[in-house]
Amino acid sequence: MAPSDDYTRSDAEHIWQPPAATRNGPRSHLISPDDGGVDDAPPAAHPSRRRALGIGFGALAVPVIGAAGYESVRAADQGTSVRSNLTLIAPAAAGGGWDTFQREMQEAMRANRLVGNVQVLNIPGAGGTIAVGSMKKRTTPSYLMVGGTGQIAATAQFGTPSRITDLTPVARVVEELFLVNVPADSPHKDLDSLVRAWRKDPKKIAWTGGGSSDQMVITELALAAGIDPADITYIPSSGGGEAIQAMLNGTAQASSGGFPDIYPQVQSGRLRGLGVASKKRLKGVDIPTMPEQGYDVTLTNWRAQFAPPGASKEDVAELVRLMEETTATAEWKDAVERNYWVEVPLSGQAFDEFIRAEIDKIGSLIEEMGV
Repeated sequence: MAPSDDYTRSDAEHIWQPPAATRNGPRSHLISPDDGGVDDAPPAAHPSRRRALGIGFGALAVPVIGAAGYESVRAADQGTSVRSNLTLIAPAAAGGGWDTFQREMQEAMRANRLVGNVQVLNIPGAGGTIAVGSMKKRTTPSYLMVGGTGQIAATAQFGTPSRITDLTPVARVVEELFLVNVPADSPHKDLDSLVRAWRKDPKKIAWTGGGSSDQMVITELALAAGIDPADITYIPSSGGGEAIQAMLNGTAQASSGGFPDIYPQVQSGRLRGLGVASKKRLKGVDIPTMPEQGYDVTLTNWRAQFAPPGASKEDVAELVRLMEETTATAEWKDAVERNYWVEVPLSGQAFDEFIRAEIDKIGSLIEEMGV
C-alpha cells in the first residue's frame, strides 16, 4: 500500500535509489535534504510539436487551440519558457503519495509531449518542508513542487522555518479522501452506532491511523460529535499497513485512513467503511459521506503545484495552462481513477484564499490534538 504525505512516515530516509529507467526522457533521482538542488541548467532538447489540450481551473473545460498553442510550442523549441525543461519535485521519498502524483503527471506530460523535457526529483524530509526550503533557492520558474495538507500540518506542529506560503501557488489539482472504518466483525454497522458508543465511553474506543492527517480527521469527527478531543484514545501507527494490522488484531476498534489504502480492505471484506470525509460521495462507491450522516468532517489530503518564489505572473499563467492541458489527457484521467483521486481544480485568488483557510483549519485541529 502506498503511504500518504504525512510527516510521521519514513520519508526522512535519505538513501540514494538506483535510477529507474523511464520513457522519452531522463531518469528520476533523489537528493539528500542538505543538497542545494539541481542547477538551473539550460534546457535540453525537446520535441518540435505537442498536442494542446485544456480543462479550465475553476471554469468550464475549453480546448487550447490556435495561436496560443502554436506560441507555446515555438517558445519551447527556442528554450524560452517553462515548456522546455521542467522538474517536478516530490517532497518525499519514492513510493509515497506526493511521489505518485508527480510521476503520474510526468507520464501524462511525456505521453502527450506537453513539455520538452520533464523529470521527477525527490527531496524528502520534515513533512515535505525540506523541499520547500530547496524550492526557495530556485532562480528559474522551471520547477513545480507538489504540496498540501501534510506540509501545512508539519509547520503547524513543529514550527518549521520553511512554509508553503513562501512559494508561489500555481493550482490545486486533486484531493485524496479519508475513510473512517472499523473491522468487518465490529458491532458497529454505521457511523451513528460508533459515535454513540464513543460518546458513552470515549476512552473505551481505541482509534488508530497512519499519520497526522488521519489523527486530524478523528479529531474533526470528535468535535462534530461533541466529544472532547482530549478524551480520544489514539494509538499511532507508522503507516497505513500497520494501522490496518492494529485493526485486524484487535488493538484498535476504529481508524481513519487514506481511501486508496482502506477501500481495498473494505472490498476484500476485512474492514467496514462507515463514512468518507467529503462533501460529495465518491463516484461508484456505496459508502456515505460523514456530512450526509450529520457530522461535518471534510478534511482532505489535497495536492497542488507550487512554483519558486520569484515566478512572474506570466510564468504562473503558463504553468496553469500546462496544468489544464495535463489534467485533460487520457493518461491523467486514468491515473485519477486508479488512485481514487478527486479532481478539484482551483487557481488564482480563489486558490490563495483556500490555502489561507486550510492553514487556519489545520492549525486549529493540531491545537485540539494537543501535539
